[in-house]
Amino acid sequence: MAGKPSYLGLLNAIAIAESRAHTYLRAWADVTPSDDVRCVLQTVAAREGEHGMSFAKRINELGYEVRRKDDDDGAKAIALVTSDCSDLEKMEALKLHRLDRGDKPDVFDDFFKDHSIDIATGELLGRYIAEERDSARLLRQCYEQLKSADADSSRAASGDRLGSLERKVDALCGAIDELRDALSEKGSKSNGSRAKAAR
Repeated sequence: MAGKPSYLGLLNAIAIAESRAHTYLRAWADVTPSDDVRCVLQTVAAREGEHGMSFAKRINELGYEVRRKDDDDGAKAIALVTSDCSDLEKMEALKLHRLDRGDKPDVFDDFFKDHSIDIATGELLGRYIAEERDSARLLRQCYEQLKSADADSSRAASGDRLGSLERKVDALCGAIDELRDALSEKGSKSNGSRAKAAR
């Protein structure tokens, strides 16, 4: 019987990470107020869940089992995505907007450096990588839309604050004008009274 595959640790890490992502993305999809964000999260979560199960299945086919550890990171991710933070804040905290590297090297570039990867595992890894890169693009596009909406909202709020400030300044200027007119009128009457008294 052949020895333990050199890439077993990679398959195990993928199975665990994908299962974790599936769990927190589903939890996030359940609480987001945005239909657009929910659609992206459900698409990516479905892929992550399938990847987690597919890699666990492949590990089993190779004669092994997924080795799981205590998942503090998963618990933190669940706490974050179910919190009152905005979708934009959640995306930034989880760094999901940084997954898409475009044409730059990414974490997947080194996966096939191990030339002992068997055909079935290679096929599984190839599909996984293609889907992960597409999911990263979806998440980045979602992030950019959230960022743009946030900027528009900030500009509107800033415009409202500026308009409110302008109204207050106008009111203050009006009050100053009224006070100046009142003082000017009082001064005129006082000067007229003095002039009469002098005669």
